[in-house]
Amino acid sequence: MMVPVALLALGALAAVVGPRLLARAQWPDREPVVALWVWQCVVTAVLLCCALSMTLSAAAAWKVVRGQVFAPAPCGVVEAYALGPAGPWAAATTITLAVGGVWTAAMLTLEIVRARAQRRQRRTWLRLRAPLLPGEPTGGERIVVLEGARPGAWWLPGLAPQLVVTTAALRRLKGQRLDALLAHEQGHARARHHWLLHCAAALGNGFPQVRVFAAFREEMHRLVELAADDVASRRFGRLTFALALVELNEHRGVFGPCPTPQAHVPQRVERLLAPMPRLPAGRRLRLAAAALLIPAVPLLVTFVPGLSALG
Repeated sequence: MMVPVALLALGALAAVVGPRLLARAQWPDREPVVALWVWQCVVTAVLLCCALSMTLSAAAAWKVVRGQVFAPAPCGVVEAYALGPAGPWAAATTITLAVGGVWTAAMLTLEIVRARAQRRQRRTWLRLRAPLLPGEPTGGERIVVLEGARPGAWWLPGLAPQLVVTTAALRRLKGQRLDALLAHEQGHARARHHWLLHCAAALGNGFPQVRVFAAFREEMHRLVELAADDVASRRFGRLTFALALVELNEHRGVFGPCPTPQAHVPQRVERLLAPMPRLPAGRRLRLAAAALLIPAVPLLVTFVPGLSALG
C-alpha cells in the first residue's frame, strides 16, 4: 500500500516545489512558450498523482475494483502492490479524491458553459452594432470594424472566429503598429490560448486554496500575453509593438502611479523596450524535455512494481 501514499506525497511535492522554482527562475519571461509548457506539465503531474492514487486506493479498499483494475494481470503483479487489508483510510482517500475529480470536471464544464454564453452574448451584440453586409459570407474568420470612441482590439473565438477592431484604434494606430496589434490577437487565436485560460480558471476557481492551481491561473494570463507579444514583435519589431501597446492603453491610465486592472501593460512595454536575449535552442529543448519528465514520474512510480513483478 505504499504506492498510493508515495503518489500523494509526490503530488504534494510537485504542487509546492513547482510554483516556487518557476517563480524564482529568470527565464520564463524570456521564453513564455516554454514556461507555458512547463506549467502545464507541473499541473498535469499533480492531477495524475491524484488520479492514480485514487485508482490504487480504490483497488485496495474494494475487491471488486481490484478485480477490474488488475483483471488482465497475473497474480504476481497484484501481490507486488501489496493491496492487502488497508483499513478505512483507503476508502476515505478514494472518496476524497473522487469528490475532487468530480468537482474539477464540474468547474471545467461550468467554465466552458459560461464562456460560450458570454461569446453568444457578445456575438449578438456585435451583430447589432456591426451587421453583415449584403453578400458577406458568414463562415470563416472575419475582421469586424466596430464604431467606438475608445481604441480596442480583441479576438472572439468560436466556430466562426472574429477579430474586432474599434474605429478609434484604426484612427490612433497606423501602418505597422496596427498590423502588429492584429498579429498579437492572431497569435492568441492560433495558439488556442482561450482553452488554456479556461482550464486554468476552472482549477483556480475550483480550488482557490490550492496554491499551485491559483498560481497556474495567474501565470497563464500573464504568459499568454507575453507569448502573443513575441509573435507580434518578431514580425514587426519590438519598438513598433511597444508603441502600439502604449497608444492603445494610454487613455486607460495604466501608466500612472495608481495600480489598475491592466497593471501588467507597463511591464510588457518595458520587456519589449529592454529585451533580454532568448535562451539558446539547446537549452529550450532541454527545458521542454525535462518538463515532460515531470508527469512521467507518477507513471513510473505507478507501473514499476508491476513491471518488476513481470520481469
